[in-house]
Amino acid sequence: MTIRAAVIGHGRMGQWVEALAQDRGIDVVSVLGRDAMAGSGADTLRNVDVAIEFTLPGAAVDNIRACVNAGCPVVVGTSGWYDRLDEVRDFVEADGGTVLWAENFSPGYVITRALAKRMAALAAGNEAYDMHLVEWHHAAKVDAPSGTARRLHDEVSGIFPREVGVTSVRTGQIPGTHELTVDGTFDRVVLRHEVRDRRVFADGALLAARWLHGRGPGLYSIDDLADEVEGQ
Repeated sequence: MTIRAAVIGHGRMGQWVEALAQDRGIDVVSVLGRDAMAGSGADTLRNVDVAIEFTLPGAAVDNIRACVNAGCPVVVGTSGWYDRLDEVRDFVEADGGTVLWAENFSPGYVITRALAKRMAALAAGNEAYDMHLVEWHHAAKVDAPSGTARRLHDEVSGIFPREVGVTSVRTGQIPGTHELTVDGTFDRVVLRHEVRDRRVFADGALLAARWLHGRGPGLYSIDDLADEVEGQ
């Protein structure tokens, strides 16, 4: 079944979503700017099956609210707005919205998260080891650390008993690399997830849109999607 979708945001990510949509059985019938409520945005959202949002941190929450108000399920690929997650949860629950957000839609990230938690658990009991996270992104990325780095840091910090440092690098055109190191006196272990092409985020968001279509109200995350993502 073909799903009718609106893309909110037409930067590089929005363009990739539009370009890859047909391969996932999704028909992009409308492309909106950064503000989903501008122009005929509200009418558009009421007449599609799902929206896919890739804009900027300052616009994301208003766009989510616009989708919820229009009764349009939305997949949110924008990062950097998570300090307002409780606010979003409140109005999604109050208004019966259907929202799926993820800090990273790459299937490899799902694998990395699982390995990172196992790595932290194995190193936790050896006081000779420290742990550090380094993330690299393109120079134009607004948030630092990235949403992915924050999530990885939070999860391993809940397992590893000593402080886990974080370093952010913004340079060039790097799509996204996250490297977690366990460093000891005589050796070190490195877990590295390196994205070579931003299309992986767009394709993951399209997979998420198919998963979200037809689901009941709720605020979903990458955890809810993990089994399907790993199987692709």
